[in-house]
Amino acid sequence: MADSSTLVSETGRSLLADSSVLDSKIIETSKENVFRAAVLDVEEEMPQIETRVVLVQEAGKREELLKALEEIKMPYIKTDTIEELGDSDCPEFETIFVVSDFQAPIFSNLCKADCRVIGPPVVLHCAQKGEPLPFSCRPLYCANMLNLVLCFTGFRKKDELVKLVTLVHHMGGIIRRDFSSKVTHLVANSTHGDKFRIAVSLGIPIVKAEWIYKAWEKRNEIDFSAADDDFRNQFKVPPFQDCMLSFLGFSDDEKANMEEMTEMQGGHYLPVGDERCTHLVVEESTVKDLPFEPLKKLYVVKQEWFWGSIQMDARAGESMYLFEKSESPDFKKSVSLLSLSTPNSNRKRRRLKETLAQLTRETDMSPFPPRKRPSAEHSLSIGSLLDISNTPESSTANGETPKSCARPSKNSTPLPLKQSARWQVAKELYQTESNYVDILTTIIQLFQVPLEKEGQLGGPILAQEEIKTIFGSIPDILDVHTKIKEDLEDLMINWTESKSIGDIILKYSKDLLKTYPPFVNFFEMSKETITRCEKQKPRFHAFLKINQAKPECGRQSLAELLIRPVQRLPSVALLLNDIKKHTAEENPDKITLERAIESLKEVMTHINEDKRKTEAQRQFFDVVYEVDGCPANLLSSHRSLVQRLETVALGDDLCDRGEQVTLFLFNDCLEIARKRHKVIGAFKSPHGHTRPPASLKHVVLMPLSQIKKVLDIRETEDCQKAFALVVRPPTELNNKLLSFQMTTEDPCKEDWLKMLCRQVANTICKADAENLIYVADPDSVEVNTKDMDSTLSRASRAIKKTSKKVTRAFSFSKTPKRALRRALMSHSATEGRSPSSTESYIGSRLTSTSSLAGVPSPSLVSLPSIFEKRSHTLSRSTTHLV
Repeated sequence: MADSSTLVSETGRSLLADSSVLDSKIIETSKENVFRAAVLDVEEEMPQIETRVVLVQEAGKREELLKALEEIKMPYIKTDTIEELGDSDCPEFETIFVVSDFQAPIFSNLCKADCRVIGPPVVLHCAQKGEPLPFSCRPLYCANMLNLVLCFTGFRKKDELVKLVTLVHHMGGIIRRDFSSKVTHLVANSTHGDKFRIAVSLGIPIVKAEWIYKAWEKRNEIDFSAADDDFRNQFKVPPFQDCMLSFLGFSDDEKANMEEMTEMQGGHYLPVGDERCTHLVVEESTVKDLPFEPLKKLYVVKQEWFWGSIQMDARAGESMYLFEKSESPDFKKSVSLLSLSTPNSNRKRRRLKETLAQLTRETDMSPFPPRKRPSAEHSLSIGSLLDISNTPESSTANGETPKSCARPSKNSTPLPLKQSARWQVAKELYQTESNYVDILTTIIQLFQVPLEKEGQLGGPILAQEEIKTIFGSIPDILDVHTKIKEDLEDLMINWTESKSIGDIILKYSKDLLKTYPPFVNFFEMSKETITRCEKQKPRFHAFLKINQAKPECGRQSLAELLIRPVQRLPSVALLLNDIKKHTAEENPDKITLERAIESLKEVMTHINEDKRKTEAQRQFFDVVYEVDGCPANLLSSHRSLVQRLETVALGDDLCDRGEQVTLFLFNDCLEIARKRHKVIGAFKSPHGHTRPPASLKHVVLMPLSQIKKVLDIRETEDCQKAFALVVRPPTELNNKLLSFQMTTEDPCKEDWLKMLCRQVANTICKADAENLIYVADPDSVEVNTKDMDSTLSRASRAIKKTSKKVTRAFSFSKTPKRALRRALMSHSATEGRSPSSTESYIGSRLTSTSSLAGVPSPSLVSLPSIFEKRSHTLSRSTTHLV
């Protein structure tokens, strides 16, 4: 049956006609009568009509009804049949019949006689409110749907619709045949049709027919209202009612989650290609073309339609989310195009240098990129995430700029031809601050503001208390850092070496101390609230899915974005330390920077004094005790161990090729240690606890900001499980290539590289970490792993290690005192001399290579014998290895 069909009841009155029209006619008629009465002759009096109540059958036996009528001062009589009331049509009385059963034959007779009929709940309701009995042109049993305007859609059975309309009228509701803005509820039997789409767009509640039946069951409850949210939500039309969904391009876990959500939202799921399917949900980032030709009746939509429907609590319109085939994207040129094929070693080195320059593009740029296009106002991308500095030409071509909440960036100024190291680090401080402001803005604009918005479709997604718990003082933190960014921007525009960076931090130190502790101290509660609400509230889960898939988030979850304020202050402190190192002693900013660093330490101490975790401390101390010579500044309350990886060095930059190297990835730095050739005895603490000896030797502690590129070296027969890092230490003018081969299966190389890039991106305050990974051919970076496990290679490495030991033992420029002390002690022991006297003699005389002339000749005589012993041992070990 069409929506516009008209139903006729037994009395001949249209049931789907607007009941409000008849009510308005009655009101207009009464107004006309009042007006006419005013102009009539005063002497002519209108006859007074008395209202009386007739309690029919069971209604007359209810004591509460009698008391209610007495309270509203309404006269009443009791009767069992209409025949007993002979003057029911008397014009002197306005008779209202109270009937307890609207299914009884006497009720039908009263309706045929066009009598006013009400139910007992109406009398009790009026008595409770102190109001007179209402005038209704239709039988009115209760006021459960009083002031509600309903519209129906999708009902094909006439009998069912007639019954529903009758019940609505009995409960005081109004029916509208055509949908309009006055409709308060849409009763839907289908999710198709124009009425359904309009109701969704206007945020009108859409309910099932069961809502009317259940409200009628509660007709005798005086205080009940069918419009109650808790009651109505039990009968809302689920978003995927009448929908058969299939999912294409999703991972197994994501697909299982979406199938579970489909059933929770009233739909069903089918395999891809099933002809019964009504919607095919596609992951547009992985699917470029469909594996089959879809039927005309099949909607092929993006996953945003799926999550948007759940968020709105109603099926979204498919036309806005249709999947369109896109041309193959231009993939990034592989580094293999830069393959070094020439046999000339000098040319190969030059090509390698060009390759590294191609990967990083480390030319200097203005700290103020040009303006964004208006369409990209909310985008966080600032050129390539990998490039700490881009060329002005490339930045202008891309048309991108850091976003500022308060004002647009100022125009760039010409830079000096040669920038100082202090300027370079100050530029990095400004850029990371700008990126951080962008991320905070994204959190507020993309998550907090929509959640706090009034009039959300489907009602509020979260309660105000939950929103406050999740976001805390993020707006206050954003305000402070926006001001810091503006001051840094002014400083960089008018840069001179005498400009004070420390004053900017000191200026806002009190604001930082005020805004950060409330957020950081309740960060764990914020994460727990997100996790709990995501599990318990499907609309919030859908809201996160929609927004986290947007490019502004860089495919990071809300919890991952919210951890940025926890990491920001330690990052600023490290950058200020670098600026201080490159600040001249006579520069007044030297002292100011020290004060600024101390102020940040004070803020971090205040923040972290109650947030230290025992497990994190234990992990740190395990690393410190395992790595001999580990820097003391590795221990920090803000730092956490992310992953440990066992590798083999493929180059000679950090240590010998083929040497076992362990990488400790922290959230802001990378500790690189090699395996010790000789392990010292176990360490015994004063309390008697014995710790295992340090099995690793510290090589370098590298901040993640120094990593410019991560190379995923393509798998070949000669190169397996290899990767490389393109780094640039602040003291070096050129890039360095550090290559490694993984020796463990867990984690896999792909997971490790993603993990590394994510931490690097977090350190430099970039949202998207995907562009950090570049694929490279082994030949282009001169890396291979073919000979790493061969016997000859192991023998060669053993010879090299032994040779280094011998060289160190007899090198006067590196360790002459230790080597000569061993020689003198061994010689004196053979001759029975006292080692103490020898040691004191050597300690007093051997302070430099020039003091060798003062060493007694018997001590020097022992050197050739020792050399012969070492040479014999080396020769024997080499023969054995070969």
